[in-house]
This record gives sequence, structure tokens and C-alpha cells, in this order.
Amino acid sequence: MKDKADIAVIGLAVMGENIILNIESHGFTVAVYNRTTTKVDAFIAGRGKGKNIMGCHLIPELIAVLSRPRKIMLMVRAGAAVDELIAEIMPHLEAGDIIIDGGNSHYTDTVRRSAMVLAQGILYVGAGVSGGEEGALNGPSIMPGGHQEAWPAIKPILQAIAAKVDNGLPCCEWIGPDGSGHFVKMVHNGIEYGDMQLISEAYHIMSQGLGMTPTEMSDVFKDWNTGILDSYLIEITADILSKVDKETGLPIVDIILDAAGQKGTGKWASQAGLDLGISIPQIAEAVFARYISADKDDRVAASSMLSGPACPVTGIRPDFLNQLRDAVYAAKICSYAQGFQLLRAASIEYDWALNYAEIAFMWRGGCIIRARFLENITEAYAADPELANLLIAPYFAQVLAKSQASWRSVVKTAIDCGIPIPALGTALTYYDAYRSKRLPANLIQAQRDYFGAHTYERIDQPRGVFFHTNWTGKGGSTSSSSYSV
Repeated sequence: MKDKADIAVIGLAVMGENIILNIESHGFTVAVYNRTTTKVDAFIAGRGKGKNIMGCHLIPELIAVLSRPRKIMLMVRAGAAVDELIAEIMPHLEAGDIIIDGGNSHYTDTVRRSAMVLAQGILYVGAGVSGGEEGALNGPSIMPGGHQEAWPAIKPILQAIAAKVDNGLPCCEWIGPDGSGHFVKMVHNGIEYGDMQLISEAYHIMSQGLGMTPTEMSDVFKDWNTGILDSYLIEITADILSKVDKETGLPIVDIILDAAGQKGTGKWASQAGLDLGISIPQIAEAVFARYISADKDDRVAASSMLSGPACPVTGIRPDFLNQLRDAVYAAKICSYAQGFQLLRAASIEYDWALNYAEIAFMWRGGCIIRARFLENITEAYAADPELANLLIAPYFAQVLAKSQASWRSVVKTAIDCGIPIPALGTALTYYDAYRSKRLPANLIQAQRDYFGAHTYERIDQPRGVFFHTNWTGKGGSTSSSSYSV
């Protein structure tokens, strides 16, 4: 073992442990620390035994064994714990040392922390890490952003441990300044929410509308995973549906309570859409779907009081399943389109100069939303870095045109059968709104001007020129000084 460690990792939860083992397996020596020091001892005696891993019980001890510039990766719960650790380690660091936050921190916190530590000459990196336990161990997607001066020192480590695609290219590249890395990870998670909701709705339609068993559905998802829907989430869905509970002999999925949890990143993405004025309804609906799922007791009570249709899906099952596959794919495209619209808005607002083709490439391996069609997204943004919306890229416009009939048919069928489809339905509404030359927002503007003198623009006048009508004949000529599109 070396006298000095190449990097330190603080935090020995699932992600921390596996990141450490991943780093060590690529020839680096890792110093580790956890506030509960018994975890350090157990790790060194267990999974870390005989490896180039240094266990430390004190922060000064951890800092002392690091080579310069010191590189410290925090793998702890987002929030106050990150600030507390930064305050604890800062007195022991010197100018040029690097702190890497590998957790799911909110990007605004990363902006704040970057400025705070830089005042003392310390470099800060907010690195989004996706891939769960398996990815952390075998190769995650890593999205680092912050002080770019830190990149040359950490690049060899992060790119070594990242997932690889296309003959060894790493799913890790520099994102941009301050909170950009964590923002990209937040958007990744928002898309993940949308993907999971779409898949769960397809499962719901199969089970409630077609009366399919988990085993039958598993076979369908396995088949889907060989085609256009090839992705990690489809793959694990097929596996989940094939598992049987050892105690009851029932499919495990049937005995899991239908109340979904969350850690907040989907909510953050939805809030960012509102803050930046970007329409991401599919991501937001996926968050709301989890909220209503959590109202289990209320839903059970309401089920006996509120009526609705209960009809099986009619027609030929294989034909309908093909329509459902196409509908899921079309809605999936809309979900990613909304995510990239959010990235585009943030890049402009915060002057991050994000590279969308590189981001799509980084998501092709290791991460939770990895999917075959991310290659098409990479190609779309490589061909046109200023693409206004993914929906109008030639490949995706063609797919949506071919899928449209199936998509609408599935949505109609679900509505007729009383099966909730917030993601599938909202995606179609988003598509129809985006392709509409004229929307009813003119009436909304008239209403706003009627009751609040908020003014409006005219189709026969240049954009940016505003008008007010004295609708009742009783008002004056004064209009509101604020106007927001």
C-alpha cells in the first residue's frame, strides 16, 4: 500500500462503500472515514480487507494521509450533513485542495458552497452520480461541475471508475460551472421519475385492462427490452415481475403496498421548471402520481364511494400490446424532450454553456435512465447543438408521427376503462400543445386584462408592444406595470 492515499471518501453507506471499492479496483489508494467509526472498522475488516484502503477515525488523520492536492469526496445525505462536514474539514485544508460532493445535493446549495470554499482557496465540485448500488461498484454515470481548475486532478479517477460505452469512452465529462453538475443530475432524476411512471402505467393497463399475470407481463417487458425500449428500467421491470415471494408463493409485485416514496429530486426538477418558466408537465405529473399513491387509506375509502367504468380491454391482445409499446416509446421521447428543455433554459439563465450531446452520451451507460435511444438523442444534439426541442429532430419527429395513432388509441382505451395514465396522457397533451400553431392563451390574456389590466400583445403588431382594452367602459386607461409570459 502507498504511504499516501490518492483520494478520500467520507460516508460508508451503500453508495460510499461501492464507490470506494470501484476506485480501489482501478489502482488508486483510498482513505475512508465515517462519523460512526465502527463502520470504518467493519468495512476494513470486511469488504475492504486486503485492499488499498486506509481506514481513519478522525478528520485530521484522514487529511494527513492524502497526497496533494488533497481530494475529498463526500458521499453523505444531502442537506445539513454536507454543510457540517465541510465546516469540519475546511480548517485542515489548504489552497488548491478539492472537495467533491457526490451526493444528490440541490444545485443552489452547490452554488452557495462553491463560493464559500473558494473564498479560502479551496476548489469545489458538485458531482452527480447515477447508477445505484450496482453502478457505484461497477461503473456509474458521473456528472461533475464546479471549479474547473479541479478537473485535471480528479479527471483520471472519475473517468476511470465511470461506466464505459462505445469501445471504452467514459460516461463522465466536465459539465460546467458552479451547480451545473448537480442540476444535470437533478434533471436526470426528473426524467427517471417520468420513465418509472410510464412503465408503471403500462403495467397497470396490462394487469387491470388485459388481466395479465406478472409472469405474462414479464415476458412482454423482456420482449420490449430487445427493441426500441431497450433500457435499464425496462430490463429490471421484467426481472421484478418474474420474482415470487418465498413466504407466500405470490408474485412479489402483488404483495408490495402501492404507495411510492421519493427523496425529493423529482420535486426539485418540477420546481426548477416553474422557476425557469419551462413546461415539464410529464415530470411534474410523475411526482404528483407518487403523492396520490401515498394517500392509500383515502383511496381505499374513496374506492367504495366513487364510481367509474370497469371494462376489460377488447380486441386482439398482441396488437394492443404493440400499440402500448409504441405509446410508451412516444411518451418517453416527450419526457426526455422536457428534461432537455429544462437543461437548455438553465444553461441560458446561468450561462453554463451546457453540451447536450455530451450529457446524452454520459447517460448512455451506468445511470438509471440509460437506454438505447440515448444514442439517437446524442446524434440529434451533435447535428444541431441549438435544437429548439427534441421533438422536432428528424428521427424523433418521424417516430412520433408513426406512433401517434397507437398512442391516441391507448390513451382513449385507458380513459374508457377508468385506468389513470397521468404520464401517458400528459405526454400526449404536451405533444399536441407543442405542435399547435394557436392555443387558447389569447382568451386567458383577455381575461387577465379584463380583471387586472395586465395588457396583451396583438397578432397584427410587433412582439413586445402591449395593449389594454377598457372592457367595461368604466375603467380608465391605466394598465398594470407588470407583464409576464
